[in-house]
Amino acid sequence: MSGLWLLLGLVIILSGSYLFTNGIEWVGKRLHLSEGVVGSVLAGVGTAMPETMVPFIAIFFGNGKARESVGIGAILGAPLMLTCLALPLLGLGILFFSRLGKRTTEIRLNALHVRMDLGVFLTSYGIALLMALLPVRESGQWIHHAAAGILIGLYLLYLWRLLGREGAVGEDLEPLILSRSLTRNHDSPHTALILTQVALGFGLVIGGAYLFVEGMQRLSQILDISPLTLSLIITPIATELPETFNSFIWIAQGKDTLAVANITGAMVFQSTFPVSIGLIGTSWQLDRSGLASAGLAILAAFVLYSLIRFRGRWHPIHLIFCLVFYLTYVLYAF
Repeated sequence: MSGLWLLLGLVIILSGSYLFTNGIEWVGKRLHLSEGVVGSVLAGVGTAMPETMVPFIAIFFGNGKARESVGIGAILGAPLMLTCLALPLLGLGILFFSRLGKRTTEIRLNALHVRMDLGVFLTSYGIALLMALLPVRESGQWIHHAAAGILIGLYLLYLWRLLGREGAVGEDLEPLILSRSLTRNHDSPHTALILTQVALGFGLVIGGAYLFVEGMQRLSQILDISPLTLSLIITPIATELPETFNSFIWIAQGKDTLAVANITGAMVFQSTFPVSIGLIGTSWQLDRSGLASAGLAILAAFVLYSLIRFRGRWHPIHLIFCLVFYLTYVLYAF
């Protein structure tokens, strides 16, 4: 029965995410936003909604002691998955599509944009790891709350810098899903219909996240596995599918900046807002498994940041190499 809850929750999450992302991209088109904003903010944050809602529902609305572990696992698992699994999959995708003759192995990126994303991620997630290492008593929770405020401020500053950059949107959007179903005006759907689809998608993500959390807690009891470890492995793989799927399509189309910015933008978001939820709603005391997850994600991101900063480019092998960090964690956790 727990597996059914997980599967049902996942299907609802992905369906809602697809509606939300499609709608939010149309919002970006109406606002004439740049390619970086569409990739890092609208697509990145839009597809990050599932893994954001899972810890939010688990921490603030879940039942039982396992809720905090499920929430923290979802928070920590997303950066690890994005850095050490999603980006390596992009590297493999580039090699695969180049073999098919659809593109070359060269990764054409806006290096300054990607470097900014990784720099913000390393700063914000480094703060999160520092807070976990500090011995904070209950009376000192104000430090966690202050750190949460700093992280939110960092993300707002990041948005301000990103919105100030110019650039053309280099993406051909799919027709709005509701317009395909309800109207014939596919090229220019009404703004109210776009916002309705965004709200519908967001509502489905919330409902699916609740079912997913319930199934996760029950499955951890049946398998006698730590909810934190199970959540760290399963939750991000399930909820990061929208980012990975979108980026894989863009890689095949040669839209490398959109593909990578979708992942790195989600990394920035995941290291700020969801971490803030954990800092405010939990004790944020991580065990060795949680610390290892955060440490490996930071290490992998630092390697990629150094390469883009000093060499100005990536090769698919650089991305694929980060898979070593993910496999290391899986072997360590089990």
